Amino acid sequence: MVTIERRGGDRTMDNGGGVPTGQTAPGQAVAGQAVSGPLPYEGVWRFTAPAVETSVPQARHAVRDLLTRQGVPASDDVVHGLLLIVSELVTNSVRHAALLSPMIAVEVAVGAEWVRVSVEDNHPYRPKALEADQGQTGGRGLLLVLEITKEAGGVCDAEHTASGGKVIWAALPLKPPR
Repeated sequence: MVTIERRGGDRTMDNGGGVPTGQTAPGQAVAGQAVSGPLPYEGVWRFTAPAVETSVPQARHAVRDLLTRQGVPASDDVVHGLLLIVSELVTNSVRHAALLSPMIAVEVAVGAEWVRVSVEDNHPYRPKALEADQGQTGGRGLLLVLEITKEAGGVCDAEHTASGGKVIWAALPLKPPR
């Protein structure tokens, strides 16, 4: 069972944002518009889960339920893409980092125009997307994350954390690109 907690008053991301160029982070002003406060669905939520297989569907369901409960105005395609990204990133942490990181953290940040999901673990290795190989039955999760993100007009990256681990994140626009 995972419980999502709303993070404190700071509504921006710890690692510099990951907000796609031309978009604003939660609580930031848009040029020419008055800031009357964050929209009801804006915020940052974080939860931790054990690095075990059962955490994959739990994380996916928790993110889906959070987006629904907060009334995030994301299209079905964006939500589907986010849930696939969460599944792939949590699966990677469970399969490849559990020995060094018995717990993982999932964070969801929602701004006025974007939604960002990230998965953090304590393993120092930053994975690389593998090329598609017809003979291989696995190992292309990060490639899938990159493709989903690119198709949605978003951005993603992997970064080291202050504690020596890593965080992999993907930010997608709430409205699909034109």
